[in-house]
Amino acid sequence: MLHTLPQFSADALRLDLASEVDKIVDALRTQLRAHRKRGLVLGLSGGIDSSVSVALAVRAVGAPNVCVIYMPERDSDPESLRLGRLAASAFGLEGIVEDIGPVLDAFGCYERRDTAIRKLVPEYGAGWACKVVIGQADIGYNISSLVVQSPDGVQYTHRMPLDVYLGVVAATNMKQRTRKQLEYYHADRLNFAVLGTPNRLEYDQGFFVKNGDGAADVKPIAHLYKTQVYALAEHLGVPEEIRGRPPTTDTYSLPQSQEEFYFSLPYGLMDICLYGLNNGIDAAAVARAAKLTEGQVNHVWRDIASKRKATRYLHADPALVEPVVEIGG
Repeated sequence: MLHTLPQFSADALRLDLASEVDKIVDALRTQLRAHRKRGLVLGLSGGIDSSVSVALAVRAVGAPNVCVIYMPERDSDPESLRLGRLAASAFGLEGIVEDIGPVLDAFGCYERRDTAIRKLVPEYGAGWACKVVIGQADIGYNISSLVVQSPDGVQYTHRMPLDVYLGVVAATNMKQRTRKQLEYYHADRLNFAVLGTPNRLEYDQGFFVKNGDGAADVKPIAHLYKTQVYALAEHLGVPEEIRGRPPTTDTYSLPQSQEEFYFSLPYGLMDICLYGLNNGIDAAAVARAAKLTEGQVNHVWRDIASKRKATRYLHADPALVEPVVEIGG
């Protein structure tokens, strides 16, 4: 049942940071014992989530038992590698560089994506750049657009038909799946577990690729709202330059924010709206806390419900014809 909390504010998201770190560290140690693994592997992107995750991993098992991997490719922002190394250095790590560009070339990732784009922009090719953005239609559903930039720097936006959208996304999803293959290679080599880095917004609304960045053995920050991740980052000593970097997907050759690609609001407002929905707080109280209208909050809640429904399969185990009771399946 909904209940009204007139004083509801973003302060509801505040954590006892020291206690939260202790809880996560204890959980990681327990999970590793259950998996019979002696350390943790994770991909380090230079973003806030992977940087907090590596700090927690080092707290849990010590730097010698943490392996971080940088996995740049043709479309990566060079800042991601620099900031990833900065995060690793802050916690006593060096890391391994695995350039996945040649693998993606061999898979046809870039050419498959470009072939899909050329259905809309026949001249798209060398020297061009792109990204996918999602906006809200007046009648209340998400619409996908392709933004391309010509070699002379002019940008064009095109509404994407379904086949083009699916073709572009299917090709770019190879990036996340290739990175995960390498994480599991190093995990198998070292007898470590793979650590996934989604925060609660991403985990809740399916902002990940199945068998790509969604695959992991442990996900220590999936219960934390994004603002809570930022608070932990400061507490754990994540470098300020990383904490000040706007969240980005770093997937396409044009800069792309997470709001452009997936979320309907900046993360701070999304946190308030999602917390309110998850805790049965009245829309009017959420609206006051987020400085939105009640109608906007209800619209965000509908969008959350829609994303949860559309991405439920991402969380699902493989379907069996009948249970294999001997192993609990």
